[in-house]
Amino acid sequence: MPQLRIALAQVNATVGDLAGNAGLIVSWTRRAAERGAQVVLFPEMALTGYPVEDLALRASFVDASIATLRETAERLDAEGLGGIAVVTGYLDRKEGVAPRTGLPAGAPLDAAAVLHGGRVMITSAKHHLPNYGVFDEYRYFVPGYTLPVFRLPVGGPATGSANGSMGDGSAGGANSASVSASGSAADGEDSSADDAIDVAVAICEDLWQDGGPVAVTRHANASLLVVPNASPYERGKDDVRLDLVTRRAREAGAALAYCNMIGGQDELVFDGDSILVTADGELLARGPQFEEALIVADLDLPPANQDPPAPDQTDESAVATATGVRTALSSGAAEGASGASEAVDAGDGTRITIERVTLPPIGRPTGDISDLSGPVGGASAVGGASAASAGAGNAAPDPRGPVWPRLDDLAEVYAALVTGTRDYIRKNGFKSVILALSGGIDSALTATIAADAIGPENVHAILMPSRWSSGHSVTDAEDLVRRQGLHARTVPIQPIVDAYRKELGDFPESGLPAENLQSRVRGVINMALSNAAGHLVLTTGNKSELATGYSTLYGDSAGGFAPIKDVPKTLVWALSTWRNHHAERIGATPPIPPNSISKPPSAELAPGQLDTDSLPEYETLDALLDDYVEGDMGSAELIAAGHDPELVQRVIRLVDLAEYKRRQYPPGPKTSIKNFGRDRRLPITSRWRESP
Repeated sequence: MPQLRIALAQVNATVGDLAGNAGLIVSWTRRAAERGAQVVLFPEMALTGYPVEDLALRASFVDASIATLRETAERLDAEGLGGIAVVTGYLDRKEGVAPRTGLPAGAPLDAAAVLHGGRVMITSAKHHLPNYGVFDEYRYFVPGYTLPVFRLPVGGPATGSANGSMGDGSAGGANSASVSASGSAADGEDSSADDAIDVAVAICEDLWQDGGPVAVTRHANASLLVVPNASPYERGKDDVRLDLVTRRAREAGAALAYCNMIGGQDELVFDGDSILVTADGELLARGPQFEEALIVADLDLPPANQDPPAPDQTDESAVATATGVRTALSSGAAEGASGASEAVDAGDGTRITIERVTLPPIGRPTGDISDLSGPVGGASAVGGASAASAGAGNAAPDPRGPVWPRLDDLAEVYAALVTGTRDYIRKNGFKSVILALSGGIDSALTATIAADAIGPENVHAILMPSRWSSGHSVTDAEDLVRRQGLHARTVPIQPIVDAYRKELGDFPESGLPAENLQSRVRGVINMALSNAAGHLVLTTGNKSELATGYSTLYGDSAGGFAPIKDVPKTLVWALSTWRNHHAERIGATPPIPPNSISKPPSAELAPGQLDTDSLPEYETLDALLDDYVEGDMGSAELIAAGHDPELVQRVIRLVDLAEYKRRQYPPGPKTSIKNFGRDRRLPITSRWRESP
C-alpha cells in the first residue's frame, strides 16, 4: 500500500499582502520538505488572505493574484521544492463570461491550485458559495463546477523513521505520526516506485453543504480529499467541525485533510484546528487552536486503481473542452491535464466535471522525521503564538501532537479575543494602544487582553477620574497598572468638564446631558493622546451594553477597535475570573484586581450610580439578549420561553432603538454565533415593533 506524507500548514495570511503570503507558502513548504512531506496543504485563499471582500471585484487585484500564483510555483521550483505538490487557495476569474447584471464583476473565483515542478498543474473553484452569517459570497464569486484529481507518484515510503511521533508548534514546527487511511499503524512495507495515489481537491463550504465535490470524490475513486479552509471561529464550532469532517470523509470514501487558516481579519478570527481523518472517519491528527502550525502525518492509502486516460490535447483548450469553463490559469492546468473528463451528477441539482492530471516524477528534498526540532516560536500562555515569534530560533519539539489538546471553552474565547486584537493592531501597522482605565471590569479585561496581545510595555492606560469617581475606581485602576506593568497617566476631567459647561452657558448640571458630557470629554482625551503618539484607541464596551445602547456616541464608543464588543457582561466576569485563575496556575500574578471583578458595575457618571439603575441584573438581561439577538426570537416566543413580558418589551425597545449607535461602533472580534456587525443587519429607520 502506498505511503504518503502530508503536511497541513495552518498559517496566518494577511489580506492583500500577496508578496508576504507567497513568502509564507514558500517558507512553510520548505519546513514541510525538511520533514519529508510529499504534499503540503495551505488554507483557502492563502495567497490573497481571506475574506478579500470587494477586492475580488477589482481586476487589478485578480490579475495580481494570478500572476503571483505563477511566480510562486516558479519560486518553489527554483528553490528546490518543485517536487512537492503544493495545494493552496488563491483568487482567479472565470474567462469568457459576458458581463451582466447580477453577476459579480469580472466573474471572480474562490480558487485552489496544485503547484508542482514550477507550474500551476490544475485549478478549480469553490462550488458551494455560502451566503449566510458573515458570508456574502454570491456578491463576490461565481461557482465552480469541476473536481480536480491529481495523481501523485509516491515512489516508496517517506524518508526517515515514522516512529516516536513528535511535533513542534506555532512558528513552523511539524507534528508527525505514521498512520494508515484505515486508521491502523503503518506497517513499514516498501512501496513500489510505480505506486501512485489520486488526490481530490474541494474548498471550505464544499464540506458544509450536501452534495457537490464530496459526493463526486467517491465517484472519482480518490484516496484522499484535501480541503483548504478559511472557517471563522465561533464558540462551540470545533465540535461541529470534527463531526462534519468525519461525516464527509465517510461520504467521500477517502481520507480527508482539512487545513484551516489562523489569525484575525477585521472582526473575523480564524482558529486553525486543522483536522486529518481516515476514510472511516477516525481522527488521526488535529492541529492547535489559534497557533500557526505544521501538522505532518504519514498515511497508508489505497493506490490509484486505474491509469488515467492518455492525453489528447496539449494546450489550454484541453481544460476548456473538458469543463466548458476556462479560467485565467487554464493553460497552467493543461500542462498536466489528461484532456479527458467525466461529468457526474453532484447530488445537488448540478453536474460536476472530474478533471484529472498526473504529476510527473520529480526529485524532492528528503527530510528526516527523526529530527523534528524545528522552530517553535514563542507561544503565549493565553493567546497562541505571538506575532513576533514567527520564524524564531530552535526549540525542543512540541510533544502535544499529533492531536493537540483542546482549549476549554473560556480559554478558547480568550485566545480568540487576544488573536483578533493582536492581528488587528499588527496588520494595520500600529505598535501600541491606548484606553481609558476606570477600575471597572470592562476596561480591566480589555487592558489585559491588549497586554497579552502585544505586551504590557505597548499598552497605555489613561485614568480620568471625575467628581463622581469613587476612591476604589482610582485605586483599582492603579492596582491593575502595577500588576501588569502598563504605562499609565492620570488626567482629571472635572476642570475640562467645568470649562465646557461654562462655555456652553445654561447647560444642565445633572441628568443625561451632563453624564454624556463627561464621557465625551474622556473620548476627546483618548483621541488627542492617540493622535499625539500614534496609539490605537481601544474601546471597552461589552455586548450587553452595545445591545441596549448603554454607551455614549463620541464618548466611550470612540475608538479604533473594540476587543470585547461581542462579549456579554456575564462572560466578561467569567473570562476575568478565568484569566486570574490561569495566572495562579502558572505561578504568575493575577492581572485583574479582585475588587474590579467583585464590585457592582457602574459608569460613575452620577453620584451613587449603578448599572442596575438603568438595566436589569446582567444574568437576566444576557439570557434575554441571547434569545432575542442570537436566537432571533420574537416577542411572543421570548415570553413563551419564560422571560418576563414587561422586561421583554423594555429590552426589545432598547435594542431596536440602539441600532444607530451600533452602526458607528468600532469593529471587534466575533466570538458568538451572531455578532453585531456582519452577522446582524437591521435597518436603522424602521417602524416595525414586536407585539406581545
